[in-house]
Amino acid sequence: MTLGVVAALVGVGLYGLVLAPSPNAVTPTNDPTTPASAPGVSTPAPSHSALPAIVSTTDAEAFARDAADALITWDTTEFELTDYAQVIVDAGDPSGFETAALASDVRSYFPTADAWAQLRTYATRQWLTIDDIYVPASWDVALAQAAEGDMLPGTVAYTISGTRHRAGTVGTDAQKTSRPIAFTLFIACEPSFDECHLLRLSEVDNPLR
Repeated sequence: MTLGVVAALVGVGLYGLVLAPSPNAVTPTNDPTTPASAPGVSTPAPSHSALPAIVSTTDAEAFARDAADALITWDTTEFELTDYAQVIVDAGDPSGFETAALASDVRSYFPTADAWAQLRTYATRQWLTIDDIYVPASWDVALAQAAEGDMLPGTVAYTISGTRHRAGTVGTDAQKTSRPIAFTLFIACEPSFDECHLLRLSEVDNPLR
């Protein structure tokens, strides 16, 4: 997306596309699956050779669902933090124009490396339940404000709202927490690309409505 489109999105409240937020820490310390301190950790032995790629499709909504699930779902005992992040970046703009910005967006969705190491000692895993997926009304505002040539043809925004679940084991006790989550994915499909690709992400819990 060009600066003109970014300005239009700022007008409808999407600040994440202008300046990606700093990488977030794990959930607050009242989350029992996020200890304040933890002993040393060892690298897990993955049970699979590789994470599955985000689905290749020309269906923007199907792509958005799969990308959202890949973005939120992880298991510290299965793969490394960078493996999960790379799956999202690999589904990005094949021209590479948005790659650095998308990678910055992705970092804000994942725990820091130190937090990941703590979470691994408790075999923490996370997953997403999608309650709703829709093209936000404010996307029409952004489209109306975009000048010709500012946006790739076939670009669309999908807002995801749902529940982020996190589970782990503290000592011998299984622990689980859940909280609402919402975010927007910006996707470009045909005719710009033969299949859909992820361009950018909104801030977590600051989606287009």
